[in-house]
Amino acid sequence: MKIVAFAESTHDEKAGVKFKKVAFEAAHAASKLAAELGGEAVGLVVGKGVGEIAPGLGGYGVENAYVVEDDRLGMYSTTAYAKVIAAAVESLSAEIVILPASAMGKDLAPRVAARLKAGLAADCIALKGDGGNLIATRPVYAGKAQIDVRIISQKKVITIRPNVFSPGAADGKPASVEKLTVELQEADFASRVTKVSIAKAGRPDLTEADIIVSGGRGLGGPENFKMVEELADILGAAVGASRAAVDAGWRPHDDQVGQTGKTVSPSLYIAVAISGAIQHIAGMSSSKHIVAINKDKDAPIFQVADYGIVGDAFEVIPEMSAELRKVLGKD
Repeated sequence: MKIVAFAESTHDEKAGVKFKKVAFEAAHAASKLAAELGGEAVGLVVGKGVGEIAPGLGGYGVENAYVVEDDRLGMYSTTAYAKVIAAAVESLSAEIVILPASAMGKDLAPRVAARLKAGLAADCIALKGDGGNLIATRPVYAGKAQIDVRIISQKKVITIRPNVFSPGAADGKPASVEKLTVELQEADFASRVTKVSIAKAGRPDLTEADIIVSGGRGLGGPENFKMVEELADILGAAVGASRAAVDAGWRPHDDQVGQTGKTVSPSLYIAVAISGAIQHIAGMSSSKHIVAINKDKDAPIFQVADYGIVGDAFEVIPEMSAELRKVLGKD
């Protein structure tokens, strides 16, 4: 049995190509699952100039990495990437495909599953082998419960929630690299990304961030997100927002955390002036540690918080930022 881990990468004309953190998480998850099922975990890297980074998957339990390179794959294309992944899986006679539940992975997984006529378990938070069968655990009912899923089709597609499957520290020798050829026509690029803009250099991606500071409607206006950004920069964190703040036009949709935004699982999630609607909680309840700051002691956010501060964010956040600057030596 072969288990394919799709290793997501980014390509920048200046910075070059590099793996995203979720690539290592997928590789490590595939490796652990292969050990339980008695199979082999392999990596799949797709893009432009990705052959040079493919050996890096070896440190996360993948001994062999397969590469599909094409200059046209430097920018993401839903249609072309789906064709490449499905063709590679068929070529390798693999049974299981693991992708990250990132923006790209969520876009790709159902398309790959349709091409392979495979069952799909999305946004999984645990994988295990049970008597030769794959059991995937995923949240349901807006995160209020979890369900174990067994896919009965021969081929299976899984997406795993970022920051849940820790890749650990890299070790082991580099993966051996083998190139695969998939014939691509211009028609395969019917849908493609034409431009990628970075909102702020140096701030981590929301879905991969280890720390997130999010603001809500209680901040009163877009200008008050400045103190959220300052706290985030002190901590080296990403900035998120509730749906109410996004709907009000205070933050871009890309910052939205929740059921209709991004699902995140950082080590630390700080919710500032967010009441805690169930849609928001569904997107961040799997965070390892949750800190809530709200002046309403009955706000629902406190029901999922590990630590709560009942107080005015306009008083609490400046004091917290000042203290953290001292502790972290960033005065």
